[in-house]
Amino acid sequence: MAGVVVVGSQWGDEGKGKVTDYLAQQADLVVRYSGGNNAGHTIVYDGKKFALRLIPSGIFTTGEVVMGNGMVINPKALLEEIKYLNDAGIKTDKMHISDRAHIILPYHIEIDHLEEELRGDAAIGTTGRGIGPTYVDKYDRVGIRMGEFINEELFNKKLHQVVAFKKKLYPNLQADADAIFEEYKEYAKVLAPMVEDTGAFLDECFQAGKKVLFEGAQGTMLDIDYGTYPFVTSSNPGANGACSGASVGPLYFSDVVGIVKAYTTRVGAGAFPTELHNELGDQIREAGHEYGTVTKRPRRVGWFDAVVVNQSRRMSSLTGISLMLLDVLTGIDTLKLCTAYKLDGKEIHSLPANIEDLERCVPVYEEMPGWSEDISSVTSFEELPVNAQNYIKRIEELVHCPVIMFSVGPDRKQTIVLKEVF
Repeated sequence: MAGVVVVGSQWGDEGKGKVTDYLAQQADLVVRYSGGNNAGHTIVYDGKKFALRLIPSGIFTTGEVVMGNGMVINPKALLEEIKYLNDAGIKTDKMHISDRAHIILPYHIEIDHLEEELRGDAAIGTTGRGIGPTYVDKYDRVGIRMGEFINEELFNKKLHQVVAFKKKLYPNLQADADAIFEEYKEYAKVLAPMVEDTGAFLDECFQAGKKVLFEGAQGTMLDIDYGTYPFVTSSNPGANGACSGASVGPLYFSDVVGIVKAYTTRVGAGAFPTELHNELGDQIREAGHEYGTVTKRPRRVGWFDAVVVNQSRRMSSLTGISLMLLDVLTGIDTLKLCTAYKLDGKEIHSLPANIEDLERCVPVYEEMPGWSEDISSVTSFEELPVNAQNYIKRIEELVHCPVIMFSVGPDRKQTIVLKEVF
């Protein structure tokens, strides 16, 4: 089976879109299996920059993409993204949407904001796009799935039932079921031809010997089970979520590529042991253009954290790492790598389950000399300065996984591949 999974292996925003775009050139189709329009990735295609939030980045190569059942899909946002691509001359006529994917409706977004307000100082820092409340409905078994959404009678009936139920739980909820139905039934008509049993479709693709690329959203440290809970997303972004989120079994996957920055970033609240609160952190942020694709929020910046990447390796069974934005570290005299944490004087090598304990963790660092040479035009590992080579080699040793590609700039040509996966 030629199935390759691409996963963000820190807190998201690692550059998955670029790697997926590269690997998609060798694949027959690309599948996204989790998350919603809270996750964004930027693709440079034909000299233009595109910001996608829902549609898999394979839309720029094969054009054949799957939105799996593990996703939560805002129909209005999806149609806006389709128009955005079509207006730029990108075809979207080979999209397959799972009939089991749950849909985000206006009351989910309203509830998202209401709950963040109620949390006060304990707010999670969600994007406010209704992702969490939609996953809550999924597990509370009151969610509306794509297959019901495109059935007008079923959608109308279930929508009114759910809104009535939600208003009992949230007395201040303003949602109007009639107005939502009148607007969203029109979106359903447009999307209906794309909706199908994508699990069965993928099985047919594998049986036919096709190469399939699976694309995660966010990063594994935002995993609802294994991430820095409760400051996490509401799904399983790693390869551990690919099976349930795409309706295929683990034997379909031959490789799992973890996307990792040469340093660490995260957006929003939550523990971040290696965070830099100084001018060097600001320097890395500006050099790496570290601002959210969706939210535009400035990302928090810190040193490379091997504890985080090791946890991701275990969670997703990484077979290789793509090390991104190596060029951003150019010009820093001394680089630091976090090799472990100290918690109450004891050295540990995995993230504590309790966020209170993680917040008390002190990173254990080792230092390495940096490099000053411009590496943005290198085309091989050997062309890198010795100190940059040593930095990569040390990361491989610390996370027990080979670096199979690295990037020295935003362009597709600035990704150096050391080992092919397809």
